[in-house]
Amino acid sequence: MGKVIKIIHQQLEIQNNSVELGSSLLLLDVENLKISLEVEAFLASICQYPLTTKIGFANWKNPSVSKHDVELYERGYQLIHVPDGKDGADAKMIAIGASILRSYPSVKEVLVCSGDGILTHLCNQLQNQGLTVYWVRRQGQILHIENRQTGKDIFYHLSLAMAVPSLEDVVQKIESLIKAEQESIEAKLNNLVEIATLFQERCHLEFNEKNSVKLEKNLSSSLPDELTQLNSTVKVINSQAELENLLIDIINNTYIASPTTKLTVSKLGSELRKTCGKSPNAIIKELKLGSSFTKFLQSSPKFSLKLSGKEYEITRCQ
Repeated sequence: MGKVIKIIHQQLEIQNNSVELGSSLLLLDVENLKISLEVEAFLASICQYPLTTKIGFANWKNPSVSKHDVELYERGYQLIHVPDGKDGADAKMIAIGASILRSYPSVKEVLVCSGDGILTHLCNQLQNQGLTVYWVRRQGQILHIENRQTGKDIFYHLSLAMAVPSLEDVVQKIESLIKAEQESIEAKLNNLVEIATLFQERCHLEFNEKNSVKLEKNLSSSLPDELTQLNSTVKVINSQAELENLLIDIINNTYIASPTTKLTVSKLGSELRKTCGKSPNAIIKELKLGSSFTKFLQSSPKFSLKLSGKEYEITRCQ
């Protein structure tokens, strides 16, 4: 007896939690709209609460829908039969939907799936009861989901089985692709500059000054004009103050050119290499300012570093 009472208490507790948490409910006019399993999953993803109840309305004797009853039943739909006649499914949806909270008190959101205009009355009635209503209609190959509370529209392409992004999202995606391509090109140029710099340093180590001068002349004639110009404008850093001032100039120029840019330590190091013709770590070691470029920036009171993902973002301290 005690076990039975315990089970009853557990069931009541589950029901109470369900009411507190809330759920979503789907009303489907099967004669007006067919919903695949993929579309149903997409509609469930839009809702803030789990989709726990699905009700389908149709005259199941109608040949156009009679083959769908088994599939919908296996997917957990409650199937309600309506007699043959105009707008029979709509009328039954309105009758049951208008008093939905009596049978399902935990419902917070309702998906009304039908393109018939008469269901505007049902949508309004459900909203008046404090429910969030999504009106789902088909327009060709596009499924239009309207949030009646916020007025926000969501579109789903049935053939492509994917959401249709907004114009703002498309523009943002294009800008992101362009930025990624620019960064890729810039990274390759930085690698080329670094290879050329390392090659020159190697030459200085292995050849005497006379041979090195000849090699530099030959190298200058074979390198691209961009690298040759870079070699002729190399800036020499002699102290910590000069290095910090140069880094501040690079940061300021970067934000002037692109105010929304997030400058990383690696990006700053690439710009420093372009200016000085040496790797940042090599400069730090020559000036005896520490073991690495990142540690120098962390120790300097002129800069602020913030870890973002796997990289540090850098800003100058005010």
